Amino acid sequence: MPIGLLALAIGGFGIGLTEFVIAGLLPEVAREFGVTEAVAGWLISGYALSVAVGAVALTAAATRFDRKHVLLGLMVLFIIGNLLSAVAPGYGVMMLGRVVAALCHGAFFGIGSVVAADMVAPSKRAGAIAMMFAGLTTANVLGVPFGTFLGQQFGWRSTFWAITAIGVVALIGIALLVSSTRSDGGGGLRGELAAFAHPQVWFSLVVTVLGFGGMFGAFTYIAYTLTEVSGFAAGAVPWLLVLFGAGLFAGNYAGGKAADRSVPVTLITVLLALTAVLAVFALTAHSQVMTTISLVLMGAFGFATVPGLQMRIMHYADRAPTLASGANIAAFNIGNAVGAWIGGLTLAAGLGFTAPIWAGAALTLAGLAVLLAATALAARRSAHPAPGGRREPVTG
Repeated sequence: MPIGLLALAIGGFGIGLTEFVIAGLLPEVAREFGVTEAVAGWLISGYALSVAVGAVALTAAATRFDRKHVLLGLMVLFIIGNLLSAVAPGYGVMMLGRVVAALCHGAFFGIGSVVAADMVAPSKRAGAIAMMFAGLTTANVLGVPFGTFLGQQFGWRSTFWAITAIGVVALIGIALLVSSTRSDGGGGLRGELAAFAHPQVWFSLVVTVLGFGGMFGAFTYIAYTLTEVSGFAAGAVPWLLVLFGAGLFAGNYAGGKAADRSVPVTLITVLLALTAVLAVFALTAHSQVMTTISLVLMGAFGFATVPGLQMRIMHYADRAPTLASGANIAAFNIGNAVGAWIGGLTLAAGLGFTAPIWAGAALTLAGLAVLLAATALAARRSAHPAPGGRREPVTG
């Protein structure tokens, strides 16, 4: 394993922690700022929307710069944002801190995916991307439960102080372990934008929004589901999130290995399984045993999509993948925002705390339908290329 992948994973750990830990602290934050559950949920969906903006805007602005220097600058932005969250006197400043921290997220993972893929042989690219995202999944296995526990014991602000410190460590790790590298072969921003002329790039973005958004929509209000429906005590939430995080970690690893063999087969299988898991979760949420099992499987199948989705768009934008990669990170987080928003609507409508899970299942099923259509179209074009066109490999 190239040591630079470890540095990227450290950065992913810090960013993953600040993205996901808020879900376990949402009740405490809502109480302190005197807002409803749905309004508190905007700290998650607002973050996700800001990730989407930063993923495209900052990646586009940085296409001609040294990627290492860009990653370092993004980590500085991340540290500033978490400092604002830690000292926020009210909901508005808290949201500002989340937005500032989020701006670095998408560009970091978008540029980092390209850097990680370039570190290894072509047959191991999905595995390398999975290794970078392993930092994010480790944040869920270890960091999120610990951060939730820390917030419950010493106040939620202590969690954001801890995240700030982790950001500093990540900054040092990237400075020491990642080699300098510049974008090449893409013709600058114009070349990067040209990649979006390929219809499969857009299909990939839609699948990412719907497929991943379904899982995150269910996850956003998971603390309420666990306590209000399944009957778990609030103190059990951090430990249940350990199991969810373990599923994320396992799914990310297995999804990367599987995607190196076949991207389309992996994505179709995983999205189908995720839809089924979410439906079963919603039906059996009153059972603590089934809830525990569903949490693990939701995490596993949800994150098993990530390496394949990232590989899919990088394949179809292979001549200039940086901006397309960043756009796909934006799509992940647009999906997060859409899922959280729809989940919040179901709660506001009084449909109960299993309604966001049902909404997530519907979104994931829609993503699967789009993927099947896109895969069929790619297969037809591969079998019957346009006159003078090149035959495309069927990677879904």
